[in-house]
Amino acid sequence: MEERKDRLWNPYVSGALAGVLSVASVAFAGKYLGASTTFVRAAGYVEKAFGPERVAQMAYFMKEAPKIDWQFMFVIGIFLGALAAALLSGTFSLRFVPDMWKGRFGPGIGKRGAAAFVGGIVAMIGARLADGCPSGHGLSGVLQLAVSGFIALAMFFIVGVLVARMLYGGDEA
Repeated sequence: MEERKDRLWNPYVSGALAGVLSVASVAFAGKYLGASTTFVRAAGYVEKAFGPERVAQMAYFMKEAPKIDWQFMFVIGIFLGALAAALLSGTFSLRFVPDMWKGRFGPGIGKRGAAAFVGGIVAMIGARLADGCPSGHGLSGVLQLAVSGFIALAMFFIVGVLVARMLYGGDEA
């Protein structure tokens, strides 16, 4: 698919808008941006439909009740905003196996799905161990000028580059 560079968002404008959203979130709602808690709460929300007594006894859900709140709506907004941006720019495409993955590992959807699933599990375990996700620690931490936020953000980028190099061997897309 031919990219329509004239309709893509400028990364500097996008970054500035994300910064404005972060500041506005704190100023108006008193909440820092983050998303990982939403996925855990959503899992608890689904589990609550099948075993409410079990969820009621879990220490985590006593602290973080499964509910639909501002953060849940924020995550839905991320999805809808990304979809709208892709549709408006003419860059939307539905591919189960990205071209770069296909070039390195082949067109099999099973291997790609398994890698994505395992990667998601590792990411969620890390987010729960760290008591927050990259957006929470990185973006909101930097917003507060916290040294830990800068360290977290640097580590996310460094590890991301290293893993990409391991997976793709430094090949260009």
